[in-house]
Amino acid sequence: MSKQLLAGSWDVDRCSLSTPGGLEDLDIELEVGSTAESLDLAARALTLADGRRITFDGLVIATGAVPRLLPGITGRPGVLTLRYLDDALALRDVISRPGARLVIAGAGFIGLEVAATARGLGAEVTVVEPLAVPLERAVGPLVGRVCEVMHRDHGVDLRLATTLDSVEAGVESGSGLRCRFSDGTAIEADALLVAVGATPATAWLAGSGLDVGKEGLTCDPSLTAAPGVVAAGDLARWPHPLTGELVRIEHRTNAAEQGEHAARSLLAGDGPRPAFAPVPYVWSDQYDCKIQVIGTPRGTDETVIVEGSISELRFVVVFGRGDRLTGALGFSRPKALMAYGPLVERGASFAEAVALTRS
Repeated sequence: MSKQLLAGSWDVDRCSLSTPGGLEDLDIELEVGSTAESLDLAARALTLADGRRITFDGLVIATGAVPRLLPGITGRPGVLTLRYLDDALALRDVISRPGARLVIAGAGFIGLEVAATARGLGAEVTVVEPLAVPLERAVGPLVGRVCEVMHRDHGVDLRLATTLDSVEAGVESGSGLRCRFSDGTAIEADALLVAVGATPATAWLAGSGLDVGKEGLTCDPSLTAAPGVVAAGDLARWPHPLTGELVRIEHRTNAAEQGEHAARSLLAGDGPRPAFAPVPYVWSDQYDCKIQVIGTPRGTDETVIVEGSISELRFVVVFGRGDRLTGALGFSRPKALMAYGPLVERGASFAEAVALTRS
């Protein structure tokens, strides 16, 4: 939704995850528009918003995440988030107009993808980010600086180490918003996209007896949260066998793989339930660059360029933490990048990975 649909190169039907008759063929009863409000584990029942109660033998919890909001800013006309289809269509309507002006709060993957898409449509784009470089927490300062230069070269007004202080009605004729920043400046915009992350949608599980909190729903390695209850997607938090750390991953590829694994764990009943142990993978298309990440890197990890050239925007970086290889990132180097997947999977040391790739 932040790329092809937003740019207009894909239509809505192409974004569908199932065919019109696909769910009927599987004999699935779909309750569109229904919301689960509470879970009674002892009675094995869900209570819906309309008061109905649904009992179950097995339950998959996949309520995902919701966009983080900016108090006092989100909810105003012209202030958007990007999570649902209607969000993407509303944003597309704005940025496809001649002379459109878009402000984006947040220089994470979603914010930068939308910035690239909007620039491709000719919109003026300003991105405001409180950190010193884009994507700093996710991939660190080295890669973040590369992304900064790339977006500036494409005409994005990047305002780093700056926050969005307030939003008010625009003062220009026909303008939607006036955005004020912590550096004392203000600009007019047709829309503001708030892209400051997401929060696991777990509030409805309060008091259920599950291990749930602001970090998500904690499961065992098989994605089982309680007998007969499994979880998948953005809200699932589990101990990853590769690291032993509790992780929660907000990527489409992870959600799809977790859905399959959670179903197998549920159907296993009292039988063996293998651990969910993928090598995480995510990609981001920005302009003509494909950024791909494997593993579980952090912005504070040590980084070494092992392939290619930053100046050409074609390179591979490896990440290490505590002398363990945690992941690798590639800029338009898909074949070279994938060679590091097996190293991450077998728990290679950071020093070993660097030595192997330089030999």
